[in-house]
Amino acid sequence: MSAPTPETSEHSEGARASLEALRTEIAKAVVGQDSAVTGLVVALLCRGHVLLEGVPGVAKTLLVRALAASLELDTKRVQFTPDLMPSDVTGSLVYDARTAEFSFQPGPVFTNLLLADEINRTPPKTQSSLLEAMEERQVTVDGTPRPLPEPFLVAATQNPVEYEGTYPLPEAQLDRFLLKLTVPLPSRDDEINVLTRHAEGFDPRDLHAAGLRPVATPADLEAARTAVSKTSVSPEIAGYVVDICRATRDSPSLTLGVSPRGATALLSTARAWAWLTGRDYVIPDDVKALALPTLRHRIQLRPEAEMEGVTADSVITAILAHVPVPR
Repeated sequence: MSAPTPETSEHSEGARASLEALRTEIAKAVVGQDSAVTGLVVALLCRGHVLLEGVPGVAKTLLVRALAASLELDTKRVQFTPDLMPSDVTGSLVYDARTAEFSFQPGPVFTNLLLADEINRTPPKTQSSLLEAMEERQVTVDGTPRPLPEPFLVAATQNPVEYEGTYPLPEAQLDRFLLKLTVPLPSRDDEINVLTRHAEGFDPRDLHAAGLRPVATPADLEAARTAVSKTSVSPEIAGYVVDICRATRDSPSLTLGVSPRGATALLSTARAWAWLTGRDYVIPDDVKALALPTLRHRIQLRPEAEMEGVTADSVITAILAHVPVPR
C-alpha cells in the first residue's frame, strides 16, 4: 500500500476536524447522548441508515434534526401513523387534467436525510416501502426507477416494542439498518442541564436560535468517506469479525444469528470508528466498540431465553468475551 501524500493526509485531517465539529455542534441542542451522536456520524461515513430506539421524550427526533441543522443537507420528516400509505413516503403518479397525462409527484423520501419518526407505529406494508430506498437508493413507481439524492440517510425512530400501538419491524427491514442505537433516559445531572437550558429559553423547535449552524459540508463528508475507504484491515481483523458473527449462529440462546451482510457491516463501522479516532488501520478494540450497535438488531432470541431475561446485548457481550482476540 502506498503511503498517503501530504496533501491527501491534510485533506483527511480537515474532514476529520469537520466531523468532530459536527459532534460538538449537535451537543448544543442534545444533552448527554454522545454515543447516539457518534453512531449517526459513523452511519454517514458508511453510507448506512440508523434506527434509534428509546421511550418517548428522550430527544430522538431532536437529535436527528440537530444533525440536519449541522450539515448543509436537505431534510424531510415523515410521521409514521397506522393509516400512512406507501405512496405517502415514496411518491405517486398524479393525473394532470390540463395535460391529460400522469406526472410523478416525489414523496418525502427524495431528500438527503429522511427522519422516519416512530416507524414502528405504521403497518408492515408501509414500513416495507422503505426497503428499496434504503438498499438500492432508488424508488420504483409504475416500473420506472428513480434515483435518490446523494448522500441519502434514513434515521428512523421507534418506541420499544412493548409499547401500545407498535408493529415490530420485519427482519428484512431491520437488516437494512446499519446501526440500532438505544437512546437511554438521561442521568440526573444531564436532566438538570436539560431543564436549565429550557428555563433559559431554549426552544427545540428553533435550532437556529439555539446557535446551531452548518459546520460540515457534503464535500467534507465525501472526503471523509474516501479516507475511511483507505483504512487498512489485516487478515487477522477480518477473521476476528467473521469469528464473532459465526459465534452468534452457534449460540444456544438465538434462533437467528448474524448474516454475512452483518459481518460486512461490522467491518465497515469498525473502519469508520478507527478513522474517527485518528488511525488508518483497524484494531480489535474498534470491532468491539461497534459490535453492539451493529449486531444487536440482526439476531433473534429464543423465546425461552427471553423469558430468562437474556437480551441481545448480553449475548453479544458474552460472545465478545469468548472469541479469541487476535494479537
